[in-house]
Amino acid sequence: MLSTELRKRCEYICNRIANNAEVQLEDIIFVQKLAKANHSADAMLRRARREANRGEQPQGGLDAFLDDMDIGEPDTSDHLVGPQDPDSLANWFTTKRKWFVDEEGFRD
Repeated sequence: MLSTELRKRCEYICNRIANNAEVQLEDIIFVQKLAKANHSADAMLRRARREANRGEQPQGGLDAFLDDMDIGEPDTSDHLVGPQDPDSLANWFTTKRKWFVDEEGFRD
């Protein structure tokens, strides 16, 4: 659980990221370290990055639903598009081990 001070600082930085405002390097380092250690901060950072990449989503759409559920990768360069052969699909999923196993090796 985040303290009020850490949560407010993280929210401030994430709002700046989402609005494509300038963010200091120290703040980026801080929020990335916090996100690595805390699931709530990680979710805030992912949402901010998704919003920065795609902009504000209209309510009621599928993209807004996926954002609300915190599903999907914020980095659009890592998305697969179109039909895939089984080998390239399997190779892509091997880079997503974090989805299936946490850092200690336990399944979620």
